[in-house]
Amino acid sequence: MANPRDQIITLPTPSLRRHSKKVGLVDKSITRIINNMQAALLDWEASREHEVGVALAAIQINQSLRIVIIRNDFNNKEDRTYTIFINPTITKYEGNIEEDFEGCLSVKDIYGKVPRYTKIKVKAQNLNGKEFRVTADGFLARTFQHEIDHTNGVLFVDHIKDNSEAFFKLNDEGNLEQLDDKDIQNHHIFR
Repeated sequence: MANPRDQIITLPTPSLRRHSKKVGLVDKSITRIINNMQAALLDWEASREHEVGVALAAIQINQSLRIVIIRNDFNNKEDRTYTIFINPTITKYEGNIEEDFEGCLSVKDIYGKVPRYTKIKVKAQNLNGKEFRVTADGFLARTFQHEIDHTNGVLFVDHIKDNSEAFFKLNDEGNLEQLDDKDIQNHHIFR
């Protein structure tokens, strides 16, 4: 049997560029998709020495639905629990725009220094269809923006494609190294 992480699609897969559909009724098929998302994310994390599975959008396992899962504790790899956000929408951007590093399970081995708002407000639904709201700042705000972008067919590389100095790769020691222009031009995500 294949590893759950094998469900994760990567660039240049065209479906990553699709806008995800709004979820109506949360039924067993939606619950199954969410379970598959969590299994894929945790299996991916288990295969990576220096990285943590922070979040995933349903489109990343080729399910074109507005579903996002976000890890409850980014700093504790032993905490393998996630909060589910169905039909998440950013209702307000606040704070400053700051650059920081982002990676993506659907963009293999590339990291970027991406500008994002430092604080946002999000509304979503839980598994019972009940609407709830979250105010997020710092890394959580960045994570929401990254994942909600996925539901709109946007990836982090789209925000920095005109800035060759914003691209990095992870070395064997777990440190980020800047890519040079030639590496970027030859990378499959830019073809």
